[in-house]
Amino acid sequence: MKVKLAEALLRRKELQGKVTVLSQIKKENLFEVKAQRKQITESLDDIVAMVPKLTASQVTQEFDWHARQLRLIDAAIQQANWVTEIEVQNSTMEDFMLPNIGAP
Repeated sequence: MKVKLAEALLRRKELQGKVTVLSQIKKENLFEVKAQRKQITESLDDIVAMVPKLTASQVTQEFDWHARQLRLIDAAIQQANWVTEIEVQNSTMEDFMLPNIGAP
């Protein structure tokens, strides 16, 4: 699939944001299971538990997928960076060129 470099740069930024958000998720904050037990009668207890909606493997799997996509798009951008040349029509690059000293 061919895309414009600008589209790839935007996709990289989007993926980097997603990876950053997913990497900040702390397991203990999302997956803590709390339970409360109340005795109703001698033989009957009422138990209330908060069960997580996601498993750690689901979050890890999503992080891994987005991180892989980020690496792939970044590699494509870097490849384009190394093989693409642009025309510069002003003096912005002159300080990178050796001066012609003592030329006849």
